[in-house]
Formats: sequence, C-alpha cells, structure tokens
Amino acid sequence: MRALIIVFVSILVFSCQEMKIEKVTMKEDVVALADDLLEGRETGTLGERLASEYIAKRFKDLNLISKGTDGYYQSFVFKPSSNPHEEAGFIYSEEDSTVTGRNVVGYIDNKAKTTIVIGAHYDHLGFGGDGSLYREEEKAIHNGADDNASGVAILLDLAERLSLDQQTSSNNYLFIAFSGEEMGLLGSNYFVKNPTIDTKKVSYMLNMDMVGRLNEEKTIAVHGVGTSPIFKQILFANKETLNIAEHESGIGPSDHTSFYLADIPVLHFFTGQHLDYHKPSDDSEKLNYEGMELISNYIYNIITDLDDNGQLTFRKTKNESEDVPAFKVALGVVPDYLYTGKGMRIDGISEDKPAQKAGLERGDVVVKLGPHETADMMGYMKALSKFEVGETTTVTVDRGGALLEKKVTF
Repeated sequence: MRALIIVFVSILVFSCQEMKIEKVTMKEDVVALADDLLEGRETGTLGERLASEYIAKRFKDLNLISKGTDGYYQSFVFKPSSNPHEEAGFIYSEEDSTVTGRNVVGYIDNKAKTTIVIGAHYDHLGFGGDGSLYREEEKAIHNGADDNASGVAILLDLAERLSLDQQTSSNNYLFIAFSGEEMGLLGSNYFVKNPTIDTKKVSYMLNMDMVGRLNEEKTIAVHGVGTSPIFKQILFANKETLNIAEHESGIGPSDHTSFYLADIPVLHFFTGQHLDYHKPSDDSEKLNYEGMELISNYIYNIITDLDDNGQLTFRKTKNESEDVPAFKVALGVVPDYLYTGKGMRIDGISEDKPAQKAGLERGDVVVKLGPHETADMMGYMKALSKFEVGETTTVTVDRGGALLEKKVTF
C-alpha cells in the first residue's frame, strides 16, 4: 500500500512538472487530498508527509515564496498518546520515539508593512483512533474531505487569486497548511511560538475548517467577529447571498484559537457539523463545490475590503464555552450549529437514544424541554442540565410550523 502511495504522489508531481501551470479546481485539490492512498493524513504518518508534499508543490506552482524553516516545511516534534492505535503508521524517531509533523508555509511578499495570515489544517484521523466517531470493528480510512481538505482547497484558491491580483497589494500574505490540529492544535500553536515572520506585524488571521457542506439556506458560521471592531461591518457588507451565523468569541476548537491567544484578530469560517463528521464516510463526492466557490468569493471580498485598513485593532472576547453548563444526560441529537432562528434545530438523530425513542426527527426545532424554554443553543443546554438520568419529561418541538409534544426519558 505505501509503495502505491509513493507512486500516486510521484505521478501527481510529475504531471504538474510536465504541464504548464493551469487552473487547479478546488474539487481536484479535495479529491487528491482525500484519496484513500493518503490513508487519512494523520499527523506523523507517511500519508501526512505525502499530503504536505502535494501542498508544497501547489504552493510552488503558484509562485509562493517558501517561508518554513526547511523550504516550505516547518517541522514540529511530539509524542503520540500512550496507547496509539496500531494502524496509525507513525514514523518514529529511533533516538527518542518521538514523531514529527510539519506545517506547510508559503508567502506573497508585497513589501507591505503588514501581513495577513490565511490558514487551514490538512491533517485528519488516519484510520480513526482518538476523535473518531466510527464504531465498526473493521478498520477504515478516514479521508476527511470536509475536515479539512475543503479548507485547504479554499486556501489554495485564495493563494492563486492573491498571487495574481495587484489590487490587494497593501498587505503581504502568509498561507499556512497546519498539521496536528486534530491532536490539539499542535501545528498552529508551534507556529505562533516559533513564527517565521514578525507576528507583531500581522493584521489579522483567517481560518477555514470544514467549509465544504454549505446548506440550502447558504448559512455559514463565522467565529471571532468580536476580535476586531471593524469585522462585523465588513462581514455583513460582503455577504451577498450568504446567511451569516455570527459568533463573537475568538476561542474555538480550531487553529484560529492559537492566533487569538497571541492577541491577533481572527475570523474562522465553518459550514457546520454533519453525520459524516469524523467518520470514514466524509468523502469528496459529498461536498458542495458550488458552495465552496461562494465561500471563497466571500473571503476574498473581505480581504479586498480590508486591504487598506493597515493593522487592525485587536479586542478580547468572552469565551462562550465558559458559559456551557454541566449536564448528566443527553438527548442524543446533533444540533444544527448554523440555525439562527428561535430554538435548537436538530440536524441528526443518534440510534437508540432518547430522541429517537421519543419520535423526534431531523429538522425538528426544540423550543421547550419540560418547563424550560429553549430560545437558543445556550438555553437548550441550560435546560438539559436540569435533568437526571432516568427522569422523564416532555419535549416541545416545532415541526413544519406545528407544535408537537413528545415524551422523552433520559
């Protein structure tokens, strides 16, 4: 299998060398990165190494300047968890049993005073292990098409546009494909602590993570809106046909957090969780590529609008996750994190859990749990925290405009 992977990547590189630089579509980038032959791109494995080579070649073809510590690469060392899954295929150091991951870093130097960082992680879960929601006994490759080949594809699309566009030359641009995100933001944290540019001159950071599943309502979540006073105005001025679910906090489970903690304004783009999240079924044919075009256009317009604003003002935000209450029970649903109406809309139902047994359906909007109103996601979680295991109550849902009451037992 590994010999086949080497042949696969060699063909990709050879093909790129033989032909003149032509437009590579975002779909082609996703298909290449989410191919089975890369075995899920887990950090520290051959699959990750080969994915990084693919991205570095794309950077080179786009005439980006290498800005790692070894050409386009910036390596970082870590020790996997004490019980790593056998299938991972980590490449260990013989000296101290550590494993090396690597970021891929490219640069557009416009001789400007300020730099914009554009990032997306390219690693995924390999054959599963920690973080996987796959519960079958037979091992399976987790290709991570949405998570996060989609983000890397948009990063590469933006790199191409900005390398050709003389209208957005008031800033330099640093493009970083991070590794180690799935293991705890390892790559972005390492870069912030060991930057290859002066981060005091970074105006802001943009991060794309899971941007391949734009829904029919064209809703995209944007986090970090509160990290600079100018962001909200710019976001809504450029949204066109998109619906924006805004979140103030600069803290979240992706690489923008590392930059926010270094006092850099951040925006994080996300099209929502889905039933294929962290499962082998997150494959390239399921992505909404027209939606990705809309998102890339949106981010490009934001960059263009901010082009002459210089160094943006940083503002600390409240960490929204600190308000999440502790609860002992679960309804067994996947919330729709992009829903902006009243209540908590259900985006998925888990098998053999209270919600399924109560007859709840995908698309139902939970407006009341027992006597507790659930006006939004936080209200739902606060209501859930009031119940104990074994307790029975009613859940009121809006289903297509009709209010229904269902009995649920936790």
